Amino acid sequence: MDGVIIDSEPIHMACEKKIFQLLGISVSEKEHNNLIGTTDEIMWSIIGYLYELPIPVIEIIQLKKSLYMEYIKKETNLRPIPYISELIVDLYKNNFSLALASSSPHEQINYILENLGIKRYFHSTISGEDVKEGKPHPEIFLKAARSVGIDPESCVVIEDSHNGVTAAKNANMKCIGYKNPNSGNQDLSNADITVLSLKKISGALVKNVLNN
Repeated sequence: MDGVIIDSEPIHMACEKKIFQLLGISVSEKEHNNLIGTTDEIMWSIIGYLYELPIPVIEIIQLKKSLYMEYIKKETNLRPIPYISELIVDLYKNNFSLALASSSPHEQINYILENLGIKRYFHSTISGEDVKEGKPHPEIFLKAARSVGIDPESCVVIEDSHNGVTAAKNANMKCIGYKNPNSGNQDLSNADITVLSLKKISGALVKNVLNN
């Protein structure tokens, strides 16, 4: 979802930078970018390991969730990334089974999908709250595949982060990498193909990636 359906990575990063400041820690841009695509639990556990944090990780995660929801609820012009809505509808009409696998919490997933008017097109939604291991571990994608009754080898993932692409390939799935400039300098080289615009993706392209 983040970075593919909605350009929310900058929002996440702004919230996280605010928390870094509150905690009095300095996290480099490279360190921060390397954590894109992981769950809040994994991200803040890593930060907690690297830095001596003055409050428990679970409290930081709750603060991050509150800051993020506060931001998007104030956002009166919440829009999807160009061409993703058209792609979702096209895939749905052409009988693809659509599963959303996002590291974000269910509250954020539901709010965004409902506000964008696209929730009804997804056969299932899997959150980082539903898995023990976050990306780059394949658990979330494997669970998404099971939720729609599709073998992993017959799945194509659209991802904008290095951790997400790695998770997709670890799940033995095909992957289309979307080079979102607002998601940091992500290494998507392990994706089967990479696109600079979601306009380039169609049902025909998904089938082609799946069959090659």
